Amino acid sequence: MDAILRKYLPERAVAPCFELIRHHGVHLKIVNHRVTRHGDYRRLPNGQHQITVNASLNKYRFLLTLIHEIAHLVAFERFGKGIKPHGRQWKETFRELMLPLLRPEIFPSKLLPILANHFKNPKASSSTDAQLSIALQAFDPKANNEKSYVFELPKGSTFRIYNGKLFQKGNKRVKRYECVELATGRLYLFQPNAEVELITNQTTS
Repeated sequence: MDAILRKYLPERAVAPCFELIRHHGVHLKIVNHRVTRHGDYRRLPNGQHQITVNASLNKYRFLLTLIHEIAHLVAFERFGKGIKPHGRQWKETFRELMLPLLRPEIFPSKLLPILANHFKNPKASSSTDAQLSIALQAFDPKANNEKSYVFELPKGSTFRIYNGKLFQKGNKRVKRYECVELATGRLYLFQPNAEVELITNQTTS
């Protein structure tokens, strides 16, 4: 397990993560890329704790995802299964487990203040914290950085998402952007940091 973790985590995070996995009896599975999630936690019928994490994540997002899922396990054991999955008890547990890892030996200095802000009130996914998500994406492999973010596109631009559907960018509504699916005319709201493929750069007034 130690050798496997070294492939996916910052070097100084390997030992503390290995100890958390050992202490809580985690069966860790590193799986192929999933668009809809970075990781998940399940208690199996035999009582075993299984955590899956996408192999495609960069090492800093992998670390955050792993601790995010271990926090689910610990929060359920401490407070019972009746708690909200991303409620107060989970937030407190996630913050507690991450605090010893928020160090310059583990994370780049430019990420630390963004992480500190995120952990004031951790969200259900790092992807829904636009500032953190964009900062983390800077460490993705080059091939993953060829896409655009919705917030970068001019109004009126046409873009494609992961499943091939085409949208046209519209107005900003509070934090998210109104975008129309071209095939159906239906309106959807997109997070500003959603990664998409720009098709046309036509702007509208």
